[in-house]
Formats: sequence, C-alpha cells, structure tokens
Amino acid sequence: MPERMAELLAERRVAPSILSADFSQLGGQIDEVMAAGARVIHFDVMDGHFVPPITIGPLVAASIADRVHAAAGVVDVHLMIEAPERHIEAFAAAGADSITFHEEATPHANRTLAAIRELGCLAGIAINPGTPVETLVELRGRADIALCMTVNPGWGGQAFVEGSVDKISRLASVVGPAKIEVDGGIDATTAKPTAEAGASLFVAGSAVFAAADPAAAYSEIAAAAGAA
Repeated sequence: MPERMAELLAERRVAPSILSADFSQLGGQIDEVMAAGARVIHFDVMDGHFVPPITIGPLVAASIADRVHAAAGVVDVHLMIEAPERHIEAFAAAGADSITFHEEATPHANRTLAAIRELGCLAGIAINPGTPVETLVELRGRADIALCMTVNPGWGGQAFVEGSVDKISRLASVVGPAKIEVDGGIDATTAKPTAEAGASLFVAGSAVFAAADPAAAYSEIAAAAGAA
C-alpha cells in the first residue's frame, strides 16, 4: 500500500509505537488510538544484537496489519536489527507499508533501500544520535523516509537527546524530498520544536500508551506537532 502511505505522509502525522502498548490488549489499544485519528502505527523490531532487547517480528506484524488497514491506516516498520536485508521480505509479506532500517546496521544501504521499494513498500533509512547526518548524503533521493533517532535505540521511555532539534534541521538539508521521522522522547513538549525543525512524522510510544488515556495523549501530541 505504498500509495496510501505516501498520501498519509503528505501531512504531518503522529505514529503511536506499539512497543509501549499492553500486548494483552494490543488490538483494543490500536483501535483506541486509530479512533482518535492515528493512521500510522509504528512497529519496532529489535534483535538483541544491534540493540540489547528482543521485541517482536513478522508474526505480530501480520496479526495487526489487516486491522490497521481496515481502519485506513498503515504499518510503519522500524528494523533495529543487524543485516536487515535478510528480513525485509518477511515484513513486506506480513503487511508492512514502509520498512526503515539503520544505516549503521548494514554495508548495503543503497541496495536494501532499492529492495524494499521493489517489495512494494516505502523505504526508510535511520541514523542513531551519534551518527552524523552527512552519512546519508550518498543516499539522497534513494529513501522515502529519513528517521532521526532522538534517543539511543533500544528502550522506550527515554529522555529526548539534547541537540536533536539542531540535528533534524541539518538532516533536512541532506535528505532532499525524504520525509523526516523522529523517534524517541516525543511528547507534547518535544513535538512542536521537532516539527519546526523539519520533522513530519512523530513516533510516540510511552507518551501515548503509558498515559491514563492513550487517545487523549495522542490528540495532545498531534495538536502540538500540527499533525493531521
């Protein structure tokens, strides 16, 4: 569903991350935030190697994809794993609409971006807080999404890394037409300055799902970001 994903990303969007959801209530929590207006559901994959934790994989993606698509939404997969090129086909088959991987995780970023597009998904490239934005210069025009990590990847609930707003501004000048996604420490306080710096897709995990009212928390972050 790359056309639907591209259409949604034409406007600013908040993407609730199910990493912070209650997995015993996962379907209901997805329904709740989508009823509040969410159309991009963020899906964090960790392998215990690229980052210490192990999270979820294609089977869980497949279990939610139809539900998200039926509500006119899309599944935004974020691979925090080594050798992501080995796993993109499985996530595409599971219903991913976009697949983002880390520049630091493979020497084959150019080829992997092309392979993701060939599988019918939008292709994204991510960089960690310590990775210079200039790393992506040679990939200009190759990615649909450029994800700027605003925490060190691996765990939800971390504080926003100081200096990230300036980095987002510099990234915007490097990645060309790619949409800038931010992930980590995004809440109603940090959404506005990251939007002003050039971000248009805002991943929010614990700020949404750890709130007493996830739908209201989603709406507050969307308002702060000026998101649809």
